[in-house]
Amino acid sequence: METQHRFGAGASGPVLANSLLFRTSDLDEARDRVSRVFCSHRLQVVGERRQIGAEMYYRKIRGIGVGRMRYGASVEIEPGRLEDFALIQMPICGSEVIEHGGETVHSTPDVASVLSPTLPLSMRHGVDTEKLLIRIDRDTLERHCRQHLGGDLRQPVEFRPRMSLTDPRSLSWVRLMNWLCEEVGHERADEETILDSPLFSAQIEQMVIATLLLAQPHNYSARLEDEGPSVAPHFVKRVERLIDEKAHEPLTIGDLSEHAGVSTRSLFSGFRKYRNTTPMQYLKDVRLKRVRDELLKAAPDAATVTGVAMRWGFSHLGHFTVDYKRAFGESPSVTLHR
Repeated sequence: METQHRFGAGASGPVLANSLLFRTSDLDEARDRVSRVFCSHRLQVVGERRQIGAEMYYRKIRGIGVGRMRYGASVEIEPGRLEDFALIQMPICGSEVIEHGGETVHSTPDVASVLSPTLPLSMRHGVDTEKLLIRIDRDTLERHCRQHLGGDLRQPVEFRPRMSLTDPRSLSWVRLMNWLCEEVGHERADEETILDSPLFSAQIEQMVIATLLLAQPHNYSARLEDEGPSVAPHFVKRVERLIDEKAHEPLTIGDLSEHAGVSTRSLFSGFRKYRNTTPMQYLKDVRLKRVRDELLKAAPDAATVTGVAMRWGFSHLGHFTVDYKRAFGESPSVTLHR
């Protein structure tokens, strides 16, 4: 199966081309610049090609970061343990050999490596290898996992280090990475985008971590897949009150379940049983109502539908308009000009 340039294949130009962090042929500079994003490490060129041509592109979005990296030569990388973050590496071309927690991963465009914060790590990055990187802050990862489980973690989250990108279980991760590369790839440094929106970036963070936790086996997978207890009605009401009070904030399903003191599965069960909806649909409905209230009060020459919609977290205007018409029987532009 041909998988070269799988990620960001639909974007114009190279993956993340607008997010250049550095480009250098100096080994020490490359080590220093990479260390600022990740952690201190030993970097050594091996093989016949001694001159590196390192470059890195990187975009941070709340507790995650998406990047593209190449060294232009075969290098050995010895970080020890990552400690403060998890790292997912997906070669766009070339290959790597990863030694992680006593296992060996031969990483190619078909096989990603999923590196846990607490396990020992060493890497051999092949010559002319280029890879996509996803960095996830350890605190953020563990908070989301804790929210989904509805309880504390007794051990750090540790993933199986090999992810087959052709496995059906991983396809949602592949599709998400393609979409994320596409969004970051279309950014321009001189203009604000929806990725800068606190509402939207919180949803991206939630989506990336939830997809990883479901797509890649780890030491809490069995607990995440277990059915949780049904949610009592007062938990549902508590979440409804939170949404009503803070719909303007970047709430995620993890935030709602943590506030309720139950797992996300239990929270979904409660809303389905007692409200015939989902927590996030309830949040969307509240935000649609707030948009309508704001449009009714606004002067047509001082506000735009786009501006109000994006302020309330609706980034896809086509979908927003359909949802608005379904909810209120008229287009948002009609409401604005009342």
